[in-house]
Amino acid sequence: MIEAASEPGFRSLGQPTARRAVRQAAAHGGFGRSLLVQGAPGAGKHAFVDDLLALAFCANPELATRPCNGCRGCRDARARTHADLVIGSPEAWREGRSTGESIVAAARRWLLSAAGAPVVADRRIVLIERADRANEQIQNALLKTLEEPTDRHLFILVADEPSRLLPTIRSRCQALRVGPVPRAELSAYLRDHRRLSPAEADAYARIANGLVGTALAYADHQAFRDWRHRTQTELLSLVDRGRAERFAAVRDLLDETTRLGIAPPPALAGSDADAETARTPASVQRDAALLLVEIWLSLTRDLLVAGVGRVGLAPSAALESELTDVAMRVGTGPLIRMASHLERVHEGLRQNAAPKLALDGAMLIWPMHLTPRDP
Repeated sequence: MIEAASEPGFRSLGQPTARRAVRQAAAHGGFGRSLLVQGAPGAGKHAFVDDLLALAFCANPELATRPCNGCRGCRDARARTHADLVIGSPEAWREGRSTGESIVAAARRWLLSAAGAPVVADRRIVLIERADRANEQIQNALLKTLEEPTDRHLFILVADEPSRLLPTIRSRCQALRVGPVPRAELSAYLRDHRRLSPAEADAYARIANGLVGTALAYADHQAFRDWRHRTQTELLSLVDRGRAERFAAVRDLLDETTRLGIAPPPALAGSDADAETARTPASVQRDAALLLVEIWLSLTRDLLVAGVGRVGLAPSAALESELTDVAMRVGTGPLIRMASHLERVHEGLRQNAAPKLALDGAMLIWPMHLTPRDP
């Protein structure tokens, strides 16, 4: 059942290590001065941060019951409207620029204003979302703030790819990892919170690879699920087609993804959050290509799983018969090479490689008629 609004405790799923760390910190009077909530896109970092904010702002005198989810502090924290909560991000700094102001100057101005004194709580919480998307100049400005901490402020940084943060920033933060949860636990959560059938819940948990946010996105957006299934079915069919048809098909897939505006997870979208201009058609197409490569790579890994007779473990198990057929005809060697190549293509796209050329190159590696079909 869905928890009552006032029932105490964390509402996010799993993450026992991260939960234990913040509860222990709260029990000993504080969280330090800087935290780094990190994990893959779709892992559920937003929900965990909501829990963390409620825990930090909870006014219940009984520490063991925090977050109580009933007091004003908890409610405002979860609504992200608390008077002592300041929220920023590279996107917000870009949108909040004054005329002629650079995003770096806007970020520095925001950091200066965020350093104000708390109003109603003991500490002011400065939450920086997608911190790993800030450029080096902004990160250096943030580092200066973290190097001069006060007892009246707690910085919470959220990142998909912590390796993109300066090492000196990471060294000043306590890392809290938000990761996948066991499939059975996630499936039960989807049944309770989205009223899904057991078969649907298990399928979405499997497709999401244990990532709570991704599973909920699948459960809530039928169009995305349909597009993913359609795209992977088309990629499987290209094993039996010649080069001309393959190149035409993959470009059609890219055009369709771009036209539909299928949104990739944040970390797949290319780190242009520090760009000085609005998003361009070229960047939208690159985002579409990145998402196609992610779907393609997932399919390739599913084929490898099917090739060793464990197709039931594949997130794309809805394509079970096609996966098994293609995997048996292709063999593991070409699929391993394909997975490695797609990882390189993904990185190249992040470095602004031409989307259509990158996908054409991937099609040259995609197996083709390596083993004939049985009559």
